[in-house]
Amino acid sequence: MRLFLTGGTGFIGQALVRATRGRGWDIHALVRDPLGAPARWMTAQGCTLVTGDVTRKDGLAQAMAGADVVLHNAGVYELGASPRERRRMQLVNVHGTDHVLGAALQAGIARTVYVSTVWGLGASGYPPAPAWPKDEAQRHDGHYLTSYERSKAGAHQLALAWRAKGLPLVIAMPNAVVGANDHAVFGYFLRLYLLGALPPASFGGDSVMSMVHVRALAEGLCLAAEKARIGEDYLFCGEPISIRALFEHWGRYQGGMVRRVWLPRWLMRWQMALLEPLQRALGLPAFLSRDTVDSSKAHLNYSAAKARRDLEWRHPGIEDMWELIVREERDLMAQRHGFIQRLHHQPVVA
Repeated sequence: MRLFLTGGTGFIGQALVRATRGRGWDIHALVRDPLGAPARWMTAQGCTLVTGDVTRKDGLAQAMAGADVVLHNAGVYELGASPRERRRMQLVNVHGTDHVLGAALQAGIARTVYVSTVWGLGASGYPPAPAWPKDEAQRHDGHYLTSYERSKAGAHQLALAWRAKGLPLVIAMPNAVVGANDHAVFGYFLRLYLLGALPPASFGGDSVMSMVHVRALAEGLCLAAEKARIGEDYLFCGEPISIRALFEHWGRYQGGMVRRVWLPRWLMRWQMALLEPLQRALGLPAFLSRDTVDSSKAHLNYSAAKARRDLEWRHPGIEDMWELIVREERDLMAQRHGFIQRLHHQPVVA
């Protein structure tokens, strides 16, 4: 099978490229800089590089012509994003999705898989209300907690519009994606904990999420590319767990303080505003941010029952998942020197 892939060098994309190797797929990967380290890494994985940019629609249809499947995974994720990064988020997540899906229809691609997110459906509920599980029938209520959610919800609506225009489209919606070397909020929280530096004051302990391991997600996306029913949506999620219970679970691993003080979100929010510029000055994303506090105002308790039933997709249990993540994260951190380097996620290298 020939697969045209966008977003092949990000956290999800790297796991996806590795998952395709055993399948013998012919991967044509869109890259902005064919000479950069991420592009060289993709070449080393056996991918054929195609120069282009999802924010520019010119040439996209020609680049993907002949592909059996287009898998659109390119996106910008960041909580606590600067104004410049928020503009880039809008360009890539919204306009980029519009360009890629439009090009896939123009090129006559038989199957396109778009990697959306559960944020495209919005919160499954709001604490302190109970976190009842929701499925693919959920629809966004128009209440946006972060710029990231707004951009991905907008892109999700565009995907539905392209499907209505005749695009043979499957939409994949992962929950919070976790794994070793995670560039998202919980990756930084875990590394802070393992470094013994996770602050004892926390927030949002009553928020429930059903996190998905990045490698299990990559396998799910491959299954969606192989056999998902055209026109269907699929959630990819693990077992639900509250943030409070997650931090308690981390307490079984050697690291920082286990006992925590849970403070109101409004109190933590103004403290995060002071921390955002400091983190950027240290070369870190502002993972301790007002956005992070605001995102904890939602439950993301979604069920992957449909993916398990239709695609025979499987996900590890919480204990097995975090045992693997912590072991791999410790190995990666041991290769770095200095607190900031150990805290930061490792970029793609050739």
